Amino acid sequence: MINAEKVQMQRWVEGLVVEKVRWSKGLYSVRFEAPVETFAAGQFTKVALDLDGERIGRPYSFVNAPHERPVEIYFNTIPEGPLSNHLAALEPGDRLWVSPKANGLLTLSETPEAEHLWLISTGTALGPFLSILKTEEPWRRFRRVVLVHAVRYAGDLSYQDSIAELIESHRGQLSFVPVVSRELAEGTLRGRIPALILDGALERRAGIPLAAESSHVMLCGNSEMIADTLHVLEQRGMRRHRRREPGHISTEKYH
Repeated sequence: MINAEKVQMQRWVEGLVVEKVRWSKGLYSVRFEAPVETFAAGQFTKVALDLDGERIGRPYSFVNAPHERPVEIYFNTIPEGPLSNHLAALEPGDRLWVSPKANGLLTLSETPEAEHLWLISTGTALGPFLSILKTEEPWRRFRRVVLVHAVRYAGDLSYQDSIAELIESHRGQLSFVPVVSRELAEGTLRGRIPALILDGALERRAGIPLAAESSHVMLCGNSEMIADTLHVLEQRGMRRHRRREPGHISTEKYH
């Protein structure tokens, strides 16, 4: 059993791995039981392992919704990374450390009202958007929701069963746009997100406009995509959202 006592006072609590999934080469998810505090969909925690006498931790977004257990994280391995390869080697029954308190502002409570919600991600940044989509709030607040997941190869389009279930549950309200940059793949757009916005391909596939007067965009993924997409959206009159200065684009700062 995992000891849940004094969670509020601890920097780390112990987690027990219950499942690992290898989606493709270097791409994994790990599910584990841990006494984490209540969090908001879209937030992240820190996960750690004790390696060579040192506790190494990194931020990972929750894939599970706040009401779901076990806890789930989604990540790719980095060849020289200090933690990811060790996480990928975990098996059910192994233990890890997790911060009990979540962080992050990429949440719907921080998102202003809009007609359409665009969730634009690359790689494993799909995770926090799945957490958000498994709650009731987006379906109450937005007329249409567009989930964009961009990867290098079609084999990296993970969680397809979960996305199909969401589409079925919210038929006519949720659109999914898979994007692949390095190969042709049936049913996907090819290219990079900024270019697909510039030429209108993303909007044509989604069937709704991406515009300041109707849309809010949540961006999560690699820094180059975020910077380039911000630039393209700013040319459309959209601006970064801040509490003191409401805007149209939300991003996250992981720390």
